[in-house]
Amino acid sequence: MFEDSGNKTITIYGESVKPGEDKWIKIPIDRLPTGTLIDIPIYVFNAEKPGPTLLVQGGLHGDEINGVEIIRRMLYDNNFKIKNGAVIVLPLLNIFGFIHFSRQVPDGKDVNRSFPGVKNGSLAARIAYQVTHEVLPQVDFGIDLHTGGAQRHNHPQIRFTDDFLESRTLAKVFNAPFYFATSLIQKSFRKAAYDRKIPIIVYEGGESMRFDEYAIKEGIQGVLNVMKYVGMIDKIDPMLIEREVSEFLTKRKWLRAPTAGMFVPQVLNGSSIKKGEVLGFVTDTFADYCKEVKAPYDGFVFCINNQAVVNQGDALFHIGASTGSVI
Repeated sequence: MFEDSGNKTITIYGESVKPGEDKWIKIPIDRLPTGTLIDIPIYVFNAEKPGPTLLVQGGLHGDEINGVEIIRRMLYDNNFKIKNGAVIVLPLLNIFGFIHFSRQVPDGKDVNRSFPGVKNGSLAARIAYQVTHEVLPQVDFGIDLHTGGAQRHNHPQIRFTDDFLESRTLAKVFNAPFYFATSLIQKSFRKAAYDRKIPIIVYEGGESMRFDEYAIKEGIQGVLNVMKYVGMIDKIDPMLIEREVSEFLTKRKWLRAPTAGMFVPQVLNGSSIKKGEVLGFVTDTFADYCKEVKAPYDGFVFCINNQAVVNQGDALFHIGASTGSVI
């Protein structure tokens, strides 16, 4: 899948990591108002034997903590001790958002809408610039770990770029419950990588500011699946029951609130659904009305809004239909 051009010395922010070395690198990015310096922490695991370089990144949005925990556990369990190639690990990219319990940096900008960045621009643009110019040139492919935002809970899923064959292949290998193609968003991290012909898959699992044990385990398992596929590790001790089929969703649709009120879902996230099935309802506080939300076709629910009080038009369920692609 990837050309084996021989292992290499990896250099990030002037620090070199030779074959056979592991190193923790810190890129200074800014200071808190108190004067405390904030760094972007980067771990580099560089094996002696040649192979591809994988990027595993978490915390691009500061409130999406499941990806941060996935990487923390993998670091703790020495999962990145590889036999060939290299792994570059960014456990928490948006530290400012993390410490403020926020998706964005303090000025309200989204780092994932700021690529490829500007060296002397806004905080978000400077973070994006460092990743674009210091990290991306080193990697062959990557896994970007996310969760649902704004109280939307994503069942574990992988998103890939449709016209990028390597991206599709990695999505299948990851073997999450669902995978599907999504359009590239301008100024996103995935678009910046795509422009440099670097395949990136995006893992989504759980919701912001809430740990989800199942989503964390699926994420760890998926990263290990990819590492095994490219020959970085020999075997995997499965954390979950091995899945034979990862559902490839060929069409997707958001079901939205038909009116304002209290939203009460009636199905579990990740479950299969039948056309006409009542997935939930929106009701007022005085029981004067109850609007049902029904499935428009057979398929699956892979995202549910956990917001109890909604306005008309709010996204409630993300559903999709599958071809049942076998891994």
